[in-house]
Amino acid sequence: MLHALEQRLGLRLSVLRVYCYGLCMGTADALPGVSGGTVALLLGFYGRLIAAVTALTPGRAIDVLRGYDSDRRGRAKEALLEMDLQFLLPLGVGMVTAVALIAGAVTALAESNPIALFGFFIGLIAASAVVLFRSLTFASARHALAAAAGTVLALLVAANVLQLPGSGAVLIFLSGGLAISAMILPGVSGSLILILLGQYVFLSSELTAFLQSLRDLAFGNGSLAGVLDPGTTVVVFVAGGVVGLVTIARVVRFALDRHRELTLLFLVGLIAGSIPAPLHEVAAAHALTGDVLALTAAWAVVGAVALFALDRLAGGFDPE
Repeated sequence: MLHALEQRLGLRLSVLRVYCYGLCMGTADALPGVSGGTVALLLGFYGRLIAAVTALTPGRAIDVLRGYDSDRRGRAKEALLEMDLQFLLPLGVGMVTAVALIAGAVTALAESNPIALFGFFIGLIAASAVVLFRSLTFASARHALAAAAGTVLALLVAANVLQLPGSGAVLIFLSGGLAISAMILPGVSGSLILILLGQYVFLSSELTAFLQSLRDLAFGNGSLAGVLDPGTTVVVFVAGGVVGLVTIARVVRFALDRHRELTLLFLVGLIAGSIPAPLHEVAAAHALTGDVLALTAAWAVVGAVALFALDRLAGGFDPE
């Protein structure tokens, strides 16, 4: 009996530890310039994360759904173990918790003090690019071209010269696929992709509205209609993320396996080219006068110092 109690306690502690991992990873991914994938590397579970994500295949999902058949129950249990859901589920819940909390803060600050918020983000992104480029090498012209290609692509997207096809639900779906794919990559933040696409503030506010409407409904102060509008946006984004995890993320992982240095340089180039993207949000709230730009720059310094301090505490980024 004592052994059984110890096993249950060990299982609960393991779930709590993975949930805390998810909190850390979700917090990082909710802030541009800080990568959840890097947090996974630093905390030592990146390999398990990638193995679990790549194990999420339609075939295994079908095996699990067929578990109602007693003849297929053994295979269903095997598929569940292969997908490592006992790890992914508490990790995902932790990530969602952190993202939900930060989304509320972002929504409030975007309305009350956009200069401080997006200036801080500019500093995070710029310092992140410096830290990551410092850890990589430019051994040939191909390396320089890969970094330049990523930078130019991000600058074109930030300037609205290049845009994702479609709008509304299609754009949200594609944003979800790209952002959640980025979440599992070391060095690239999902929120950075959303800022680059101009969807970060909108999706943060929709998530906050969805959670608030659920709370109102639970306490008898809301309505189902109030839940459906922001809830539809959240569901479309999550659906895009699921598709992205089994498609885009696999393509990027394949590129990392075959051409690691070039892929990393391209990804870090994307970060560098995203540095001016938050200025769009500042410009939407204030005219870009000298005083506004100076204050934005001051907050960017704060963000850069925070990122450099975090990098120092973490012991640096290891691209391997």
